[in-house]
Amino acid sequence: MRRLISPLSKSVLLVKTLLPLLALALLVPFHGSVRGSEKNPPNILFVLCDDHRFDCLGAAGHPFLETPHIDALARDGAMLTHAYVTTSLCSPSRASIFTGQYAHNHRVVDNYHPVDPKLVFFPEQLQTAGYETAFIGKWHMGGDIDDPQRGFDHWVAFKGQGTYWPDGHGTTREVPQTTYDGFNVNGKRIAQKGYITDELTEYAIDWLTNRESKKPFLLYVSHKAVHADFVPADRHRGRYEDSVLPIRTPSVAEMDAGKLPMWLRNQRNSRHGVDFGYNIKNFSPEIYYRRYCESLLAVDDSVGQLNAFLDQKGLSDNTIVVYMGDNGFQFGDHGLIDKRTAYEASAKVPLLITAPGHIPAGIQFDGLVGNIDIGPTLLEAAGAAPLAVADGTSFWKALCAGDATQLKRKHLLYEYYWERNYPHTPTLHAIIGGRYKYIRVHGLWDRDEFYDLETDPGEMKNLIDVPEHAERIEQMNQQLWKMLFESGGREVPLLEDRGPRFPARDPAKAPQAKFPAEYFVK
Repeated sequence: MRRLISPLSKSVLLVKTLLPLLALALLVPFHGSVRGSEKNPPNILFVLCDDHRFDCLGAAGHPFLETPHIDALARDGAMLTHAYVTTSLCSPSRASIFTGQYAHNHRVVDNYHPVDPKLVFFPEQLQTAGYETAFIGKWHMGGDIDDPQRGFDHWVAFKGQGTYWPDGHGTTREVPQTTYDGFNVNGKRIAQKGYITDELTEYAIDWLTNRESKKPFLLYVSHKAVHADFVPADRHRGRYEDSVLPIRTPSVAEMDAGKLPMWLRNQRNSRHGVDFGYNIKNFSPEIYYRRYCESLLAVDDSVGQLNAFLDQKGLSDNTIVVYMGDNGFQFGDHGLIDKRTAYEASAKVPLLITAPGHIPAGIQFDGLVGNIDIGPTLLEAAGAAPLAVADGTSFWKALCAGDATQLKRKHLLYEYYWERNYPHTPTLHAIIGGRYKYIRVHGLWDRDEFYDLETDPGEMKNLIDVPEHAERIEQMNQQLWKMLFESGGREVPLLEDRGPRFPARDPAKAPQAKFPAEYFVK
C-alpha cells in the first residue's frame, strides 16, 4: 500500500533537503574557483613556447610582430604582466613548471640531466583527480631522453632539441642536442614529416579528435620553437626582412659607464655575446631577431588552430587555456645573445590565461607570479589535490577575482647555476619582481648589481655603490638569504660534466674587461 504524504509534510521535507545544500553553496566561493563544480571539472590546454621573451607579442605593444591568436587570449582572458621564471634556462624552468619547485630543490640545473624520479609532477595529481593527460613536444630533460614520462597517458616527444625540418633546411648552424630521430609516440619511433611546429599541432589535434574518454583532459603542448637556431616556416620566411627593429646593442663604453659587472662585459665576447654569438664570425643579432620573430608566427598559428578546434567541438566554455614562455631571450640587451641571466629580457615571460566564466575577459593582471606557481594554480582550478611539496603557490582565486592585491608575494627568488658547458655566465642569485632588482654574483671577484626598474627599465645603470640605496641593498641581501634558507637552498647543486664546452673568444673583438675601479685602493 502506498504511503500518502500531506502537502505540509512535503514542504517540511523539501526544506530539510534544501537547507544543507544552501549552506554548502554559501561556503563555495563564487568568484571563479572551479572547486565548486567537481562534476564538470575544466579541461586544460597548456601551450609552452621556448625562449619567448615578454615583449615579443602584439598584445605587449610590439611594433610589427603579428600574433593575433595569442593576442586573442589577452582579449578573452587575462594577460599577466608580471610573470617570471625562477631560472632562465630550458630544462630548469620546465622542471619548475612540473614540480612547483625552485631549481635548488628539483636540482635540474642544466639541459643535460634528468628529473629525479622521486619528484611528483602536477599532471600526476590531475590523473589521480580523474584527468586524461597528453604531452606533445619538447621534453628536454636528461639530454637525449624522450621516453614516455610519468603523469601522461599519451606521449609524443623528440630527443634533445629535435630539428625544425627533418632535412635541416633553413638553418645556418646545428645547435647542441639537435637530433633527427623523429618522434617517440607512446614508445614507438615515428619519422618527422614536416615543419615541427605544425606537426606538433597536428599531433595535438589528432589526440583531441580521437580520444574516446569522457574524462576531463590536460593537453600539454611543448613547442621547440622558438629556440635557436631560429628557422621560420617556409610560408613566413622573409616576412620581416625590411622591418625596423626595436633592439639595440649598447657599446662597450656604455657598459663601462653603467658600471656593469666584469663577467658581463667579458661575456659580450663569447658564444653568448654579440661580438662572437654562437662562435660565428660577424654575428648579427639583427638577422637572428628577424628570424626569431618569423619563427613565432607558426606558434601563433598553432594557438589559433587549437582554439578553433575547441570552439568547433564545443569545448571552449569549459577549457582553461594557458600560453607561456619557458624563459626570455636577449638580442643585444647588455651585449648578450642568450638567456640565463636575471635581467628582464631573460627572466620575464609572456603568460596569458583564459577560463570563460571564471577569469574576467580583457584584464591585465599585474600580480607577481612565477613558473613555480603554474602547477599549484592549475591543480586548484581543477579541484585536484595540491602538490605535497612545492615552493610555488596558487594564484587562481586572485586571477578569477581580477584582484592582484590578494597575492601577498612581493618578490621572487631567481637562481642560475654556473655550467661548465657555457662558462660565460656565473652562478647568480637575485631578488626580482619589484621596482628594485638585486643580483648577487657567486664565486667571482666582481661587483654585484642593483637596478631601479622605474627609472632604468633597460637595467643599464648599476647602482650597487650608490650610498642612498645602501640600506635597501642590505635589506634585499638579507631577504635573498632568507628566501634561500627557508626554501632549502643552502647548497649549490653539483652534477657531473656532460655535453660539449664553448669557452671560445674572438681575438679581434672586445678585449678582456678590467677589474672594477672601486677595487683599486690608493
